[in-house]
Amino acid sequence: MSDPLFLGVDIGTGSSKGVVVRADGRVLARATRPHRTATPRPGWFEHDAETVWWADFTAVVRELLAAEGVAARAVAGVGVSGIGPCLLPADAAGRPLRPAILYGVDTRATAEIAELTAELGAAEILARGGSPLTSQAVGPKLRWLARREPEVWRRTRRFFMASSLLVHRLTGEYRLDHHSASQCDPLYDLDARRWNEDWAQRVAPGLGLPELAWPGEVVGTVHAAAAEATGLPEGTPVTAGTIDAWAEAASVGALDPGDTMVMYGSTMFLTAMGDRPMRHPALWGTTGVRPGSYCLAAGMATSGSLTEWLRDLTGSDFATLLAEAERIPPGARGLLMLPYFAGERTPVFDPRARGTVIGLTLHHGRAELYRAALEATAFGVRHNLEAFADAGARIDRLVAVGGGARSLWTATVSAATGRPQCVPAETVGASFGDAALVAGALGADTEDWNPVVATVAPDEEWRAVYDTRYPLYRELYEATRHIGHALADSAP
Repeated sequence: MSDPLFLGVDIGTGSSKGVVVRADGRVLARATRPHRTATPRPGWFEHDAETVWWADFTAVVRELLAAEGVAARAVAGVGVSGIGPCLLPADAAGRPLRPAILYGVDTRATAEIAELTAELGAAEILARGGSPLTSQAVGPKLRWLARREPEVWRRTRRFFMASSLLVHRLTGEYRLDHHSASQCDPLYDLDARRWNEDWAQRVAPGLGLPELAWPGEVVGTVHAAAAEATGLPEGTPVTAGTIDAWAEAASVGALDPGDTMVMYGSTMFLTAMGDRPMRHPALWGTTGVRPGSYCLAAGMATSGSLTEWLRDLTGSDFATLLAEAERIPPGARGLLMLPYFAGERTPVFDPRARGTVIGLTLHHGRAELYRAALEATAFGVRHNLEAFADAGARIDRLVAVGGGARSLWTATVSAATGRPQCVPAETVGASFGDAALVAGALGADTEDWNPVVATVAPDEEWRAVYDTRYPLYRELYEATRHIGHALADSAP
């Protein structure tokens, strides 16, 4: 019999990615399928689950299975992950009833957030659920659905996230991992690690809640219909999966207390692992990936998406922008930027915040703007790390992962935070973590799958510049917040 292979697929905001990994951790095949996120109204972000989640998954899997050296019969297990927390309402048979409402970038439920916070009490919500109610929470979006789309709500019996829909389509099981559930505030009890039944019925009466499992736990096997749709062998084990950032943490082994992952992607995301519940009103307190573990999480609304906006605006390409920005000294020749171009999540929790560039002169160009954008996201990372420390989280090491993990961006973050970052051999991210989780569940040794191959140390000269700029960054938001809010409220 051939050596076992482990398949992982992640459904991202702008693309789906998959890998096939050997038992020794070597990636044998990769596949990527881009897709689009719908924005039917300002502040709304949606995915059509049939085409973006399920169709992408089947297409990626079939491409992987057709790759050279991959035999479908050798696939020993499947791991999945996806963006989240999301809300996909479905009927009793699991059929989607509308497009999925995405994670914290979707800000439609602001009224319901305020209403539930007043109704249940901010302190009690934080104490029981571990997080304040923000645009990241699923509970307010459930109430929004019941109030704003009553016909859809009348038929809603289940809800899915990207990973749990894939698990359902592959196995028929209605399961959700503990971590994803812990972001369904206020429906989950963080200390008890179970559904908060009384609040769940209060927020979403009649909704059937999925059975809970840990991300790396096998919850079923591929059934006949799924085997026909994907080409996977019938009977292949499938793990519960989780939200992409936590699969990313698994991909680089950042799962122990003191480990902090910095994920460079369309949005910047950070996770700080611990062995006890951690709470902070400006962060998300959740369960971790391993059974019984906990986590503090932070997420910025833009990072890579901001640099993409600049690329498109200037008609350039990333290679050119990066080369030009590398010739610009730290401080972007007097420019300072707030990266709140889509509002902001942690630690300000302000969906009405707006992007700001100050210090512009006629001598500035796209290179300075690009450098200022990288520095803005680096200052955002520093702001979130300070909140982690305030909450009592240990930050023993930073591990970088994602598309920007080996670039000027990483060097800027280390200089702005004063902290070195470990860079692993494989930075493909969540899909690799999915494969690692299912491999571990089936008994494979994944300890040496992804060794650290480089360390990005802070440049002390840059650090001195950023230490003077960071207080100005913090002050800029406070000084312009009311203007940003007024402009946001006046926009059509």
